[in-house]
Amino acid sequence: METARKRRGKAPKVAVAAAALLPLTALTGCSGADPADAEAKNTLTIQDYYDEAHDPIYQACAKSIGVTIEINHVPGPGLIPKVLQQSSSRTLPDVLMLDNPDGQQIAASGALSPLSDYGISGEGLVPSVVKAGTYDGKLYGLAPAVNTLVIFYNKDLFQAAGITSPPRTWDELRATAKKLTSRDRYGFAMSNINTYEGTWQFLPFMWSNGGSEQDITTPETAQALQFLVDLQNDGSMSKSSVIWSQDDVIDQFIAGKAAMVVNGPWQIPTLTEQKDVNWGTFTIPTRVASQAPVAPLGGEMFTVPRTGDKAKMAKSGQFVKCLVSSASQLQSAEVRQNIPADPAVAQKFGESSQTVMPFVGAVRNARSRTGILGPGWPKAATKIYNAVQIALTGLAPPAEALRQAQGE
Repeated sequence: METARKRRGKAPKVAVAAAALLPLTALTGCSGADPADAEAKNTLTIQDYYDEAHDPIYQACAKSIGVTIEINHVPGPGLIPKVLQQSSSRTLPDVLMLDNPDGQQIAASGALSPLSDYGISGEGLVPSVVKAGTYDGKLYGLAPAVNTLVIFYNKDLFQAAGITSPPRTWDELRATAKKLTSRDRYGFAMSNINTYEGTWQFLPFMWSNGGSEQDITTPETAQALQFLVDLQNDGSMSKSSVIWSQDDVIDQFIAGKAAMVVNGPWQIPTLTEQKDVNWGTFTIPTRVASQAPVAPLGGEMFTVPRTGDKAKMAKSGQFVKCLVSSASQLQSAEVRQNIPADPAVAQKFGESSQTVMPFVGAVRNARSRTGILGPGWPKAATKIYNAVQIALTGLAPPAEALRQAQGE
């Protein structure tokens, strides 16, 4: 800005006189910065793995801060490899969306700038949202809206079985699943696949019971894994859960082959389209009623990469600040059926639907997956899903499965 002001200062009289002798075309060619160059300086590049449904939110924020934007939607599995390549070649976008467990890994690489540089603190948001975006004491990313896990259930099947209220404890859940299991239907289903998705689905049982990713061999984690083995041994949970993704699980539910399933709010639009499925939601039960349910925090955070262009980075900070505003949180929640990161906005959003409210409560107590181990989380996540696979395929009892996985 200071340089621009200097360029616009008074020119020497000789230069003015010489300019008067130049033809009009020459004056046009020397009249200042290239308009295309000026436009490029006022254009922010946005990179995410969303679809176009989210673009109007980006456009609204761009308009509010006076910039134009270029949006690059990248397939989810390809985002991190692309980011790492961009970081090494110094071609990072101006605004980068990351899945929250990946935020600390990228921050640790030095590719991101602290949001405090742009007056963003995360004050008033769910603490786990702020923690998920914090690395080495500095905030690098924030999520406008987040998600977690609850249980979807078939109301008609509950009524037919005489079940008047959702289960609150593991014993009640196991009994309910048994009652709802028939020759062509499982009472309970979840994804226990050998990916981070399988770990994500196991965490509510492990964390609510006091288990920790720091050491997965504790009795508390063994109890949680034993509970899943018991459901499978009862015939209430399919042995195919070890190969089912979360989408496979919801397909089982829609087809009437599962009465209760663990899943997230992103499935709500799909279920809403199923006019012949009468469904509801409830919080995932704990081992005993006195325990507080703890589910993992999901969702995507927005960050400002270190591109070297301080002016554009400042604009990017304004853009992220707009994305995490109350209005944008609500818009994002409506588009993606996620839960606003601000508890007050989340409460307002939850009041619009009984099926959303259990997610609002679960988010309040949700825990960041990287909160304890930071960039070391992926290794722990791998150990957890390996242990679940070992136990559910019958290769070892739960306690031994956890010991084997921990030692890998």
